[in-house]
Amino acid sequence: MTVTAAQGFRAAGVAAGLKSTGAPDVALVVNDGPSSAAAAVFTSNRCRANPVLWSAEAIKTGSARAVVLNSGGANCYTGAEGFQLTHATAELVGELLSGPGGGSGPRAENQVGAIDVQVCSTGLIGLLNDRDDLLAGVRAAHAELSEDGGAAAAAAIMTTDTVPKQSVAEGTDAAGRAFTVGGMAKGAGMLAPALATMLVVVTTDADVDAATLDAALRRATRVTFDRLDSDGCQSTNDTVLLMASGASGATPSVDELAEHLTTVCHDLALQLLADAEGADHEISIEVRGAASEDDAVEVARSVARSNLFKAAVFGKDPNWGRVLASVGTTSATFDPADLDVALNGVWVCRDSGPGEPATSVSLEDRAVTVTIDLKSGPETATVWTNDLTHAYVHENSAYSS
Repeated sequence: MTVTAAQGFRAAGVAAGLKSTGAPDVALVVNDGPSSAAAAVFTSNRCRANPVLWSAEAIKTGSARAVVLNSGGANCYTGAEGFQLTHATAELVGELLSGPGGGSGPRAENQVGAIDVQVCSTGLIGLLNDRDDLLAGVRAAHAELSEDGGAAAAAAIMTTDTVPKQSVAEGTDAAGRAFTVGGMAKGAGMLAPALATMLVVVTTDADVDAATLDAALRRATRVTFDRLDSDGCQSTNDTVLLMASGASGATPSVDELAEHLTTVCHDLALQLLADAEGADHEISIEVRGAASEDDAVEVARSVARSNLFKAAVFGKDPNWGRVLASVGTTSATFDPADLDVALNGVWVCRDSGPGEPATSVSLEDRAVTVTIDLKSGPETATVWTNDLTHAYVHENSAYSS
C-alpha cells in the first residue's frame, strides 16, 4: 500500500529538524527507470510557493527522475533566498543520483540534473526552511532509499495530518501484462478545488509516455481531488505528481491507466477528507438531474461551501432549507419551484416543499449524504466536504503559534 508498490521506485523519509517536534520531515522518492516519464498538476492559485514555481517549469520536459518533499515550512513568500533553496535542493538530489553508486537499476549511471527533480514543500507560509538542515535531510534520505521506504516517505510529508495516506491499485493492459499504480498524499485542511492543501505523489510501473500520463492524470484529478472542498480555501503549494518507471513492460491505454489511477486518487481523496482538521462529519453532496456536468459541480460546490449548512450538520440539524438557499445562488439551469433534496436517503424536500419529516433524519453517524435533484437533465456530479466545527476554528486560529 505504498508509493513504492510499483516496480522501479525507491523512497525514504527522515527527520531533518525542520519540525520542532522532531518528527520526520523530508521525503525522497526516486524513479530508477528504465523510463522517467512524468506529469503533474498544480494549484491554480496565482500566489504560488517557490517549489511550485520550480516544478511547474521542470515538468515541461515530460520527465522526472525524483521528487523531494519537505514538511515544516511551505517555502512560500520567502524571497529570492527561498527560490535559491528550492534550486539547491533539486541540484543536490541530482548530484546524489548521478554517477556510479548514485542510483540503481538500468539508469544508475546516467547523469541527473536539477531539471529532472521535482520539489514540494508544505507547512507555514513565510517560513524559510533552514538550508543546512534541509540539505542534510536530503542526504540522509538518499542514504536510506529502499523499495520498502514508501511508508516512511508518507509519514514524512504529514503536517496537521493525524495519519499517513497511501493507496495501491493493480491493472493489466490489453496484452494481459500487469502494472501497478501506487500513491501517497498529505492534507488535512484547506481542501478546496484545483487542488487542495495537499501533496500527492503517484507512481506506476506502466511503460507509457508523458502525454499519456498527463491525459490520465487530468482525467483522474478532475473527478477526485478537484471535487474535494473541505473549507473553500485554496493553498499555494498544491501538487499532484505522476511518475512512470516502465519497469513492468505493460503498455496500458489512456483509458486503462486512467481507470486505475482514478481508483487510487479517489481513495486518497477520501482519506484526506476523513482526516480533515477537526471534522465530525464527512459529507457527500450528489447533484443529479443537471443540464450539464458543470451545473452539477457548481451546485454541489455551493452547498459544500455554505458555512450555514456545514454548521447545521455539525449541530446534527437536518435543515434542508440551507441546501436550497445555496442552490439558488448558482447559475445552473433548474426551476426553483421544482427541486428535491434528500438527507441520508430521506427525501425531506419534494417539489421545493416539505417532504418526509426532517425529524426522521439521523445525523449521528460520521458519514452524511446529501442528494439534490435539479430535474433539468441527465448529468450528475459529487463533491465531498465536511462540517464546520469548534475544533476546526480552534486549530486554525492558532496554526502559526
